[in-house]
Amino acid sequence: MERKIISSPLAPKAVGTYSQAVVAGGTIYVSGQLPIDASTGEFAPGGVREQLHQVFKNLGYILQEAGYSFKDVVKTTVYLADIADFAALNEVYALYFSEPYPARVAFQAAALPKNARVEIDVIAVK
Repeated sequence: MERKIISSPLAPKAVGTYSQAVVAGGTIYVSGQLPIDASTGEFAPGGVREQLHQVFKNLGYILQEAGYSFKDVVKTTVYLADIADFAALNEVYALYFSEPYPARVAFQAAALPKNARVEIDVIAVK
C-alpha cells in the first residue's frame, strides 16, 4: 500500500519523530495536534477554549493540505490534561463537527507534551 506523508506549513512542525499526517488507502491519519500557533511557536493565549480552537485550526490545516475536511473525519481521540474541561471540549467540538458526529474517545491524560491542556488526533476517510 502506498503511503503519502502530509505536512502543512500552517500547522506547527512535529515536536518529535513523527509526521503531521499519513494518507494510506484513502484514509488520513493525523497525528495528535497541540494548541501551538505555528506563526509564533507558542500556545494559543487564553484558557482551554482558546487552546481547543487552536488544536482544531491545526487539524483543519493538515486535513485541508491533503484535500480532506472535518466532514470526512470518522474518529477522534481527545487527550485532556483535566477531565473537568470535558464540557468546554463538547462546546468547541460542536463548532467543528455536526451530526452525524465522528466516533470519539476522550480521557484525562497524566501529562501532555509541553504541558498542553489538550491534544487531539483524527482519522478521516474519503
